[in-house]
Amino acid sequence: MLNFSMKMSADGLYKNTKGYSKMKMTILFLLILLITIVLYTWFQGPVLFAQAWSNSTTQLLHFAPVLVIAVLLAGFTQTLIPQEFVNNWLSDASGWRGIVLAWVAGIFTPIAGVFAMPLVAVLYQAGAGLAVIMTFLTSLATLSIMKIPIEVGFYGWKLTAIRFGVSMFLPLIAGALTHALVQLVQIK
Repeated sequence: MLNFSMKMSADGLYKNTKGYSKMKMTILFLLILLITIVLYTWFQGPVLFAQAWSNSTTQLLHFAPVLVIAVLLAGFTQTLIPQEFVNNWLSDASGWRGIVLAWVAGIFTPIAGVFAMPLVAVLYQAGAGLAVIMTFLTSLATLSIMKIPIEVGFYGWKLTAIRFGVSMFLPLIAGALTHALVQLVQIK
């Protein structure tokens, strides 16, 4: 049995209970923002409203399948990742071992941006340390190998190589600074 802030429900299944109140507040905020923007667009006229609706539908059709897959991957990862692995390799106590692992994992993780959020949430809920999480997110954002072919297409090899080279150690710096901050806060 894994302990990911999970509680057994009446149907005998473990359900994640951590973070739901924060998610409800986020949903409420986004819903209020959406209603405000929809009403504003509505009052701008039917042509603009139709264009906005069309753009929104197109975005939904492009991103929804990938986001659904990312959430499903996160759920299966949450179920399969051993708590001992998280404790030994990804917790705050793992130190540089966890930071370096997160650095490398961020480079080779085949998802990025908003699609990595469910995976990061699962790792955090499982007990991954803040330094590890910051290292992974920074590595994913700056060093993901998935972006290299796209960047080469836009910028060329020279600019891509320079950007990748100067960004190489940023995730390690972010992880070290986060680790130091966590240690400082724990002391006081």
